[in-house]
Amino acid sequence: MPKLPSSKTLSLRQKVGQLFMPAAFINDTEEEIQELEQLINDRHIGSICFFHSRASAATNFEGKKEVIHNENSYERLLYLIERYQKAATIPLLIAIDAEWGLAMRIENTPQYPYAITLGAMQHQDDLVFQVGRGIAQDCKKAGIHWNLSPVVDINLNPHNPVIGYRSFGDKKNKVTKYARAYVKGMQSEGILNSIKHFPGHGDTATDSHLGLPLIDKSKSELLQNELFPFIQLIDENLDAIMVGHLAVPAIANGTKTSSSVSKEIMTDFLRGELGWEGVIISDALNMHAVSKDFPEKGGVEYAAFEAGNDVLCFADSVTEGLQMILENCGTERIEESFTRFWKLKEKALNSSTVVSEEISFEGLLGKLAKESITFLKGDYAGLKTFRESDFNFVQFGKSGGLFYNQWNTHKNNSISTLISIVPPQVKPKGAFGFGKDELQKMKRLMETKETVVYLFGNPFVLNLLPWQKAKAVVVAYQDFAIFQRHAIDHFNGLVKAKGRLPVLLKNTLS
Repeated sequence: MPKLPSSKTLSLRQKVGQLFMPAAFINDTEEEIQELEQLINDRHIGSICFFHSRASAATNFEGKKEVIHNENSYERLLYLIERYQKAATIPLLIAIDAEWGLAMRIENTPQYPYAITLGAMQHQDDLVFQVGRGIAQDCKKAGIHWNLSPVVDINLNPHNPVIGYRSFGDKKNKVTKYARAYVKGMQSEGILNSIKHFPGHGDTATDSHLGLPLIDKSKSELLQNELFPFIQLIDENLDAIMVGHLAVPAIANGTKTSSSVSKEIMTDFLRGELGWEGVIISDALNMHAVSKDFPEKGGVEYAAFEAGNDVLCFADSVTEGLQMILENCGTERIEESFTRFWKLKEKALNSSTVVSEEISFEGLLGKLAKESITFLKGDYAGLKTFRESDFNFVQFGKSGGLFYNQWNTHKNNSISTLISIVPPQVKPKGAFGFGKDELQKMKRLMETKETVVYLFGNPFVLNLLPWQKAKAVVVAYQDFAIFQRHAIDHFNGLVKAKGRLPVLLKNTLS
């Protein structure tokens, strides 16, 4: 592990450079890699955050460019971390968004279930702890110090385009409880955490990658809901709180400024009123919710720092932002942020690099599948009667899989139909990847046939369908092989469903 110099040897310019966290991309060209190496060296960058590619980054969130997949992403990650550390004048903190594992950014790495899947489990804090621990082990082995997770937003809006499946659910106590377990799992391996997105992104219908969401609630409502997990977790030895791009006038003196550039929200409320003394990190500063309001290079970085952020994530204009901060922010303000960040860096770089006894990834996935599968509608007697009938089988969305292979020989004109739904995408934009014809076929089957539905994906897919007309509906949440195997056992009557839907669905039949 590289050694840190004494903070007393750093100039003020170096200290400001430490507060910048530019993006690093797995699939960058050699020219782009060298540009970042130069920036790290010249500006004394303190941390970098890894993303898959520029095509999948925040400003291209809705997929305007084709995302090129790289089968060697993990090896590339290790190679780039080594290169960037060598380029650094001061050892870097390496960060990543690994909410459900490195697979969130890196192909061919362990993918854990989404938070919404974990939220379906009942009283399984220890399993959530093991998920946090397993993800932390994967980070540690790769040379990553800081996992920018978990999400503690309460999933209060079924139309939310950016949180949804990333939340543990719509119950504040469960969100808090499972986030605490996840954090403790990461802490057990010495990996830094950051709860997000303060002051709470769960009840929005606007994608902050593209526009600024507005939460127009009273302060008392926010304290009861959105802010609850943050307040409860502040004293849990947290490392950082990430502030999101959303306007919350009730705690910003009535202004509709993004939280990420609001002094009223970060300095006055989060630090002053709630008493948070740790690191505040911005959400990605290139996201359109905030970046479009600062056309001048360096403007958004300066505004975010001046308002109260300590670490400037996904800073695109480092040189200009650094100069603005040096010219306009006092030494005392710079020293405050630097001291908080340096303490975090010392903690991470002094942590052991040895991974404790590794968890069994497949074994853990099996337990998660068993505890999360949810019988949303129907009963076991009805399922048994259906199973013993001459049913037809059809699958929508992705092709193949264990469930498909098990039942695909059931092809007939029976009025009873077993439907497998494997959504092409987990995000709601574009009907989760389903075409109009597919949706119409699913609707027609549920309305005219006796159907049993197994959903291997985001449960909000059901908001597009008349699911209440089905004989039975089972949500398995993930299309992993082990989740499909457990669904087969459930259909065959070999296991009971223990999970409960962690979110509310709208009444599609009203």
